[in-house]
Amino acid sequence: MEKFCAFLKRKNIVFSARRYGIDALGAMAQGLFCSLLIGTIIKTLGTQLNLSYLSDIGSYAMAVSGPAMAVAIGYALKADPMVLFSLAAVGWAANAEGGAGGPLAVLIIAECGKAVSKETKIDILVTPGVTILVGVALAKWIAPPIGTAAGAFGLLIDNATRLQPFWMGIAVSVLVGVALTLPISSAAICSVLQLTGLAGGAAVAGCCAQMVGF
Repeated sequence: MEKFCAFLKRKNIVFSARRYGIDALGAMAQGLFCSLLIGTIIKTLGTQLNLSYLSDIGSYAMAVSGPAMAVAIGYALKADPMVLFSLAAVGWAANAEGGAGGPLAVLIIAECGKAVSKETKIDILVTPGVTILVGVALAKWIAPPIGTAAGAFGLLIDNATRLQPFWMGIAVSVLVGVALTLPISSAAICSVLQLTGLAGGAAVAGCCAQMVGF
């Protein structure tokens, strides 16, 4: 057990709520901003201004949201460069398999890559090979249930908001507003839960209220 703990320490693999719930989710939100969100803004501008090249640029940015979030998560988990770059392919697979919640699977996959990094003399083959092979396999295995569970929970919130729009609207707006002021990322949470409709509107209202308050 001591050898295993020493190995984890040497590999900088830390199982903690801070690293996964704050650092990784915060980085995931930055990856989301730098791909899907900015891409949506650019594409919307292109559509409104009737500029096709802006729409194309926005579409390209939106298409790489999975890899962007995966690389951002790997960066937050302090993955070595070879692992970090390999996570682009894994992020694409995780996003394709699990939808918006799929990239959460990268939390586990990145640690697997870190475990084998620089352990052999042919690291340039082993590290990306293991990261991508194991990563895509795990993405196919765990990303769908993670994405489904996150989507189902978001749908539950949305349906509850439709049934009780006043009270649930208050609850959602307050909780998302509170998340906005905490080290965790409200953007990442809302993206994973795929909040839309009344629940999404309540989340936006909560964020706006917090910003006006600040």
